[in-house]
Amino acid sequence: MATHLPDYFKCPISLEIMSDPVILSSGHTFDRSSIQRWLDAGHRTCPITKLPLPDHPSLIPNHALRSLISNYTFLSPLHQTISQPETLISTLTSNSSSSDSKIEALKHLTRLSKRDSAFRRRLAESGAVPAVLAAVDDPSLQEKALPLLLNLTLDDDSKVGLVAEGVVARVVAVLLHAPFPDCRAVAATIVTSLAVVEVNKATIGAFPAAIAALVAILRDGGKGRERKEAATALYALCSFPDNRRRAVSCGAVPILLTNVGIGLERCVEVIGVLAKCKEGREQMECYDGCVQILVNVLRNGSSRGIQYALFALTSVCSYSQRMVMVALEEGGLEASLGFVEDDNEKVRRNACNFIKVLRFNHSRVR
Repeated sequence: MATHLPDYFKCPISLEIMSDPVILSSGHTFDRSSIQRWLDAGHRTCPITKLPLPDHPSLIPNHALRSLISNYTFLSPLHQTISQPETLISTLTSNSSSSDSKIEALKHLTRLSKRDSAFRRRLAESGAVPAVLAAVDDPSLQEKALPLLLNLTLDDDSKVGLVAEGVVARVVAVLLHAPFPDCRAVAATIVTSLAVVEVNKATIGAFPAAIAALVAILRDGGKGRERKEAATALYALCSFPDNRRRAVSCGAVPILLTNVGIGLERCVEVIGVLAKCKEGREQMECYDGCVQILVNVLRNGSSRGIQYALFALTSVCSYSQRMVMVALEEGGLEASLGFVEDDNEKVRRNACNFIKVLRFNHSRVR
């Protein structure tokens, strides 16, 4: 006998069973990933009531509904069926399975693997990875397959094995060719997740077009979430020194600074990392307006953005007398003085180092 889940278990946006229900200020509940995409797209109205929302809407976890969904799913007669990964994987690999049935299988696997590490291990042991990668290659399944692939990267002990099974090639192909921004955003998030393991940073960075694909997303002006995830992936990869030079050679510095200038502060963090290499500093010095952009972050940025802007300014000014003079002209000294007693120890330290560099080099030319 068919079992129907209550409609209020479904997200009003995706119409799928919610895995992380949250309450919007309008009082309506949505799945977190769906409403976050709505907000990231620039919407500031409730999708249901169309009433305006605050500039920075809060998402309050709906613990009661989440518990109801979890308990209902466990007690449902369908539980024994959908919790068997072998059955769902066979649906993905069978030539006789319809596209709709494969999509449903991917949805079930994604939901079950999201917070259950034991289920993820069971999936891997059941030979799911080749089936999921094949689904990523299929344009009709890609959008549903990528979140499942992301879930499979969550466990550190599986990250190296996933790279060995060919995940990087699939993810880079999505970054370069996927028609949907959300797919490219998830692909960039997969890169970030895999790069948690040090050896993967080197492997991914050396893969043809991997870093270039992330830089291209920032260059071509993708959607907010897509660009943010691309910058986050670059930051993760560029903690490995060789990848900094690769990013610079792909033209990352001017593209990152342009994005900082239009408000994508995540790119400041990447600039801070690239300032550690000679090639990165040289590109920053060549970019007209670099210092002005970074000083503007000191005036208007978040604590983390200020931390990296100060580090980048200190790095470029330590090697260039011309950049010292530009920083002084742009008010860099005055802007940084306010951080010498900041609550954030890294901001405080970076501010003191920047002030020291400015004063020392300025005194040499007076």
